[in-house]
Amino acid sequence: MSRLAKRSVTLSGHATSVALEPAFWRVLDDVAKALDLSHAGLMKRIDETRGRTPLASACRLLALAWASGDRSFH
Repeated sequence: MSRLAKRSVTLSGHATSVALEPAFWRVLDDVAKALDLSHAGLMKRIDETRGRTPLASACRLLALAWASGDRSFH
């Protein structure tokens, strides 16, 4: 069983944290690097495009899509 790793970020002026499995964070770090974004910048972009999807779920969905070769997130 993987432990969750938490990262904190400020979104829309509110401090929040996201807890994901380390494997998801590794992929999201790759996404941020490929898009030339900081961790906070990537979280902001995910937040702006997630609609009503919970933030952690939106992060996992992006990581899965990216890992499967879908690079359409911009």
